[in-house]
Amino acid sequence: MLNLESNIKFIKGVGEKRAELFYKLGIFDVDSLIHFYPRKYEDWTNTKAVSEVSDGENVVIKATMITPVKEHMVRRGMTLYKCRFSDGESVINVTIFNNRYLAQALRIYDDYVLFGKIEKNFTTASMSSPKIEKLETGIHIHPIYSTTGKLTSNAIAKVIKTALDNIDEIPETLSWEIRNKYNLIPLDSAVRQIHFPYSADDSAAARKRLIFEELLTLQLGLLKLKSTKKKETPLNISKDYTSEFTALLPYRLTNAQQRAINECIRDMQGKYPMNRLLQGDVGSGKTAVGAGIIYTVIKNGYQGALMAPTEILATQHYESISKMLGNTNITIKLLTGSTKASEKKQIKSDLIDGKIDLLIGTHAIIQNDVEFKNLGLVITDEQHRFGVKQRASLANKGQGIHTLVMSATPIPRTLGLILYGDLDISILDELPPGRQELRTDLVDSRYNSRLYKFIRDAVDRGEQCYIICPMVEDSEDEENLKSAEQFAEELSQTAFRGYNLGLLHGKMKPKEKENVMKAFSRGDVQILVATTVVEVGVDVANATIMVIENAERFGLSQLNQLRGRIGRGSKKSY
Repeated sequence: MLNLESNIKFIKGVGEKRAELFYKLGIFDVDSLIHFYPRKYEDWTNTKAVSEVSDGENVVIKATMITPVKEHMVRRGMTLYKCRFSDGESVINVTIFNNRYLAQALRIYDDYVLFGKIEKNFTTASMSSPKIEKLETGIHIHPIYSTTGKLTSNAIAKVIKTALDNIDEIPETLSWEIRNKYNLIPLDSAVRQIHFPYSADDSAAARKRLIFEELLTLQLGLLKLKSTKKKETPLNISKDYTSEFTALLPYRLTNAQQRAINECIRDMQGKYPMNRLLQGDVGSGKTAVGAGIIYTVIKNGYQGALMAPTEILATQHYESISKMLGNTNITIKLLTGSTKASEKKQIKSDLIDGKIDLLIGTHAIIQNDVEFKNLGLVITDEQHRFGVKQRASLANKGQGIHTLVMSATPIPRTLGLILYGDLDISILDELPPGRQELRTDLVDSRYNSRLYKFIRDAVDRGEQCYIICPMVEDSEDEENLKSAEQFAEELSQTAFRGYNLGLLHGKMKPKEKENVMKAFSRGDVQILVATTVVEVGVDVANATIMVIENAERFGLSQLNQLRGRIGRGSKKSY
């Protein structure tokens, strides 16, 4: 028998080597395994005959194998396996690509279930690389999991099934009264049904229970945070220097920016430390608000720290705040993972001596050996990318420190109160003058020719475009997703032949990435095919169009971040 703490490698069928693949998915023990939920399901319970289905339909067919498998080597590294099945009326020609294991497991005259797209004409029916399972085990709802490397969804499902079959009942966490009041099934049933439901109703009941539990845990945690008695701050922000700061700027702040700065200063002049969320769409001017309160804190004799999730974004903040505060005697330094060792040493020494007023950086600034002389304000940008512990470790570098959290992810106020229950909220609901609203459309691949013409017309006018793909390289599991590399190659030969296409993804060397981005910034690259590496910190005012392929693969905050890369100039953006 296993228990929830058992290491993943002790489950039958895993072992040391396969355990490494599970570790990549964040699965280390039975507990994390059974809480690794399916991302979707395939319903194999509704079987049809070939005569009942249309060409191009995704179907489940019960069929008997009627010819042995024939092997055809097409080229080195590509082997096709061909055989025929019959559903009792029609014959189905099946082709299997590069899957020797499946081809060798099939037995003539055995009954199977085939799942996949069918191609039909008047005389023949065929399926390319359908999923095939034995009839007695195949007709059920199949869970589909996020995968990594050679660890397939099927393999994950088998390991989860083995684990669930070998553990005792999962201990209940909610009282009978709560379960009864909200019509919730027991936790043990919910975990088993979320993985292997007998029907859609089963998976819905499991989801309801597990979502309820997650939200309840979150709310209890936030109540605990709120109920912790606030300690008074020893920091004394006696004077407001906002008007002095605004005089430094070559433009006027919006009313929303001015209001947000006033709210922050009011908090900091109170008895307790400021703990505020600044929420505003990309381009609404959060950095200027941050710079405004940094200025007041420093002029009152304290140091400030700004932490961003990536080097690109940290560098961008460093450059823009240095420009805003350029005509003052404020000393600003940048600390990231790639800062030279000698420079790091100097920064750490100057910081503790009080020679640096503002430190901007990545999580490098929360290392234990980074100490401040008199830290008064901590700002974290895109805070959903940092853990609570990371935020806390920065705030713990001083006493009663004021905290501002900045986020571009649009959060309704009520949800904001749940997610950031320990924070007060300021919202930037105005765009600075000259910024245009973005137009956002959802289209499918039938629009490609119109879309590509729209892009060519914009590029011919001297504008630039991003095309975002969810993956870098092709993956067998995700054959419908175009990888960035393959897509860039394809587009350069077809729709955008004769245009300058660039490619940018996270697996490139830093120098290569930098060169591509510089070429795009200069306008040498007209169309940039990229992964989410452009999500933060890429600022090209001339880029007016962004196409996001397979948008359903991204989270809402990611889509919003990506969209924020365009509309940064005065031209209409799409």
